[in-house]
This record gives sequence, structure tokens and C-alpha cells, in this order.
Amino acid sequence: MFVEGAVSCLRSGRRKVLGMIRAVVFDVGECLVDESREYGTWADWLGVPRHTFSAMFGAVIARGLDYRETFQVFAPGFNLTQQREERAEVGRPETFGEEDLYPDARPTLAKLRGDGLWVGIAGNQTVRAGGILRSLELPSDMIATSDDWGVSKPDPGFFRCVVEAAPCEADQVLYVGDRLDNDIRPAAAMGLRTALIRRGPWGIVQQDDPEADRVPTLRIDSLAELPGRVAEFNAGAR
Repeated sequence: MFVEGAVSCLRSGRRKVLGMIRAVVFDVGECLVDESREYGTWADWLGVPRHTFSAMFGAVIARGLDYRETFQVFAPGFNLTQQREERAEVGRPETFGEEDLYPDARPTLAKLRGDGLWVGIAGNQTVRAGGILRSLELPSDMIATSDDWGVSKPDPGFFRCVVEAAPCEADQVLYVGDRLDNDIRPAAAMGLRTALIRRGPWGIVQQDDPEADRVPTLRIDSLAELPGRVAEFNAGAR
């Protein structure tokens, strides 16, 4: 696996086969990693009951607001970047591990690579989170974070970096995420194929949005569905 930053999108020797999915790139939070434990540690840091924090978190995203507004409810003026540093300084950094991976994450990555697809992982994550992801030795060809690239979703520049890193054209890349707003709409706007997974807070809150059926190329309830769905899609595109 390797990390690739913003590179030139002028690649020589690319062969374009219209319609085929050649690369699959995964979001991190609530796609590969269950963030329940981490959000719980933020509740602990703020000194509020975990269920109270979770309830407010759900209310915030149900209103279509940035999830970071949740912190402002309990601590007006809360600076997430600064608080991350303070947590690290006292030995309570944000963290996750093998036990936080969804059970279908590692097998799906391995199956897709075994099927000959290029597999990437790219999400809005810190440098520290990127290091943790690499330490897990997930079956992938690329691991990159928004901090690596200096641009975060839903900015089009993030998805431009995804396309530049992949060994194929935009319409041959499938981006897998749990959010319509941060993942699916902006990826589709950049010409990528998309797969919306229905899990995690956003996956449930946004599941009845009309665009949840209309915008994604694929809609799934489990990553385990993905290898078969991709193979089926590619067979129909030949």
C-alpha cells in the first residue's frame, strides 16, 4: 500500500474502457470504521452522558447541519482541531483499531483486490488517523487522508485527488460512502461512480432522501454486497 498526494492528472498510457469499474475507493468513518467508540470518548471529554451526546448528534445531522455543531451545543466556541491536540497532550488522543473495523471491511477489500480491482481508502481524516489506518495493513493499494491532500470533502478538489491517484479515469472509479452530502453528491459531480452504504448516523438519517435512490450508482446495506454488485455492473457494461 502507499500514500499518494496531489499528483498530475495527466497520465500517459491510460486505457479507457467506458462504463467499467476498475477502481473502488472507500470512505473511512461509518464505511470501514464504526465510530461509535470515538464519539463516546468525545462525550466523555466534554463531560456529558454518552446517550445525550448521541441524541444531540442525531438531531444536528437530521437538520442538515455540520456534525461539529454538536460540540457547540455543549461547549460554545469549541475548536475541534485545538481540542484534538489537547486530548493528545494528556494521553487521550482520538484513536481506533482493528476492533472498530466493521466486520465486512477487511474481507471486502481483500475480495475486490482478488478480483483484480484497484482499491483505495480516502476520507476526511487527520494525519494521525492516516497513520493508524496504515498500521492496520488493510488490503489496499492506497491510503490517503484529507490532511495528506490539504483538501476535505465535499470540496471537488478532494475527489480530483481521488481520480488523480487512481490508475483509471473518473467514470471507472467507484467511491463508496455513507453520506449523500459529503460523499455521493460531490463524487458524482466530479464524474465518479458512487455506492451509498446505508449504515451509521448519516446513512440512516438520509436513507429516505429521494436522492438516496436517484444519485448513487449502487445502493448497499453491507460492504459484503459490493464485490458481487461490481461484478454484475461490469458484466452489464461489457
